[in-house]
Amino acid sequence: MEQKKVWFVTGASKGLGLSIVKQLLAQGFPVAATSRSIDALSKAVGSDDNFLPLSVDLTSEKSVADAVDATVKKFGRIDVVVNNAGYGLVGALEELTDEESRENFNVNVFAVLNVIRKALPHLRKQGSGHIINISSIAGFVGTFPGFGIYCATKFALDGLTEALSEEVKPMGIHTTIVGPGYFRTNFLAADSLVTPKNIIEEYTTVRETQHAHQHSYNGNQAGDPEKGAAAIIRIASEQQPPLHFFLGEDAYNLAYSKMDAVKAELESWKELTVSTAVEA
Repeated sequence: MEQKKVWFVTGASKGLGLSIVKQLLAQGFPVAATSRSIDALSKAVGSDDNFLPLSVDLTSEKSVADAVDATVKKFGRIDVVVNNAGYGLVGALEELTDEESRENFNVNVFAVLNVIRKALPHLRKQGSGHIINISSIAGFVGTFPGFGIYCATKFALDGLTEALSEEVKPMGIHTTIVGPGYFRTNFLAADSLVTPKNIIEEYTTVRETQHAHQHSYNGNQAGDPEKGAAAIIRIASEQQPPLHFFLGEDAYNLAYSKMDAVKAELESWKELTVSTAVEA
């Protein structure tokens, strides 16, 4: 009988990460999962012989290395890495401090790099594996006032994942960017969506966006996290998984709107764009 893949999932105490972990365990997969609070993680998931809860500071290389080593020690290998941990930040670019902006990058980008760097030696040695980075439709479409820094972190994640896919493909390792739209998780709740300390009242569109996300969208998102988790698990079972996987009908529609807009702009400015060639 084929050995079930070993999963390593970050940010697993709530939201999409928690749904992924619970479904995997229900299907008999060995799962190592991380959270800042091991108590919250254990309470949320429950007890299971195939479950390894880990308290990890993802911004610390040593903490991540210890978690990866503990996973390999318990299960013998790692097959699927899901970088799910992250948080939202809403605020105009002028409002957000350097510290607030850098912290969003630390968690949403550099923590992912820590996990990738520590997991890849094991995946390379095996000659197989799958790295799934949970990005956002905001990593492909940036026209959300107030979400400039958050979009920047997710655009960065998309870019590094595209490059990573070409680096590791010859080693038998797959890579997927998951770009969810709005899912009915606690992502828009106060403990997951950070707001700026310094408010500039002139940014009315930012305040309107912030209010809508916190009071209108929250709890009314169209996406079902259980179905989203099942789709991500399904992707990991494919022999040729996609590099880009948009999740949710809203993400699908927004992606096409962006591509259509870019194509129209390209054609509108084509004459000037191509006029820069060196004369023969």
